[in-house]
Amino acid sequence: MKVFSKEKFLSLPKQQQHKKACELVRVLYDSILADKEYEGLGGEYDAMASWLGEESLKEFTLEAIADRYHYHCKKGQVYHKEHNLLPRVRTGDADVVSSPALPIAIYLENIRSAHNVGSIIRTVEAMGLGSIHFSSETAFTDNKQVKDTAMGAESWVECHRDVSIEDLPRPLIAVETAEDAIPLNSFVFPETFTLAVGNEEYGCSDAFLKAADYVIYIPQYGRKNSLNVANAFAVVAGEITRQKRTML
Repeated sequence: MKVFSKEKFLSLPKQQQHKKACELVRVLYDSILADKEYEGLGGEYDAMASWLGEESLKEFTLEAIADRYHYHCKKGQVYHKEHNLLPRVRTGDADVVSSPALPIAIYLENIRSAHNVGSIIRTVEAMGLGSIHFSSETAFTDNKQVKDTAMGAESWVECHRDVSIEDLPRPLIAVETAEDAIPLNSFVFPETFTLAVGNEEYGCSDAFLKAADYVIYIPQYGRKNSLNVANAFAVVAGEITRQKRTML
């Protein structure tokens, strides 16, 4: 990273100064997270903070550095999507799974957002919900944003790309706000099945709904009649886990 002299730094507009501080703090955070030498970076930041008229960091903890990072981002008007935030401290990942994956297939049909796909992969892995089957129009695990959002979970889930409806295990269950759909809290999930979530705009395709054996929906009590697809999947995944894991 480029090192600035005091004169050069102070010649920048104030907003740009905070952007440079933001960049330095990010490198400092990543270094500590990776257990690398950071004292030199800490000294550089303290000097930069003094030029900005800010207090130096009293302690180089991840929490303190993260707070300072977001402070400079705000002052520098640097805005991030979720997958570009500081890496989360990962202290609780297990070396082995606590229970085998359930014999369930998850079908992601025409989901446009790679971020949503990555979020669903994380939920599938965390809940041990079996395999994921991707339609041809859904971003696969080799997509960078999918990988960034999944945070390594894609390595622990069995994934199949370009899967057609005909190749999915029966019965087929669609999550959809359709007429005659069964409320999630009234539905008893079979031993094995395929659960499908669809496109963010129009949901599951007509082809899947025609082939589906069951259509279920999430009861909602506010004004909106829809949830983000990754959030909706997490709600259904929680109910599947409640039913299936309590039976084991």
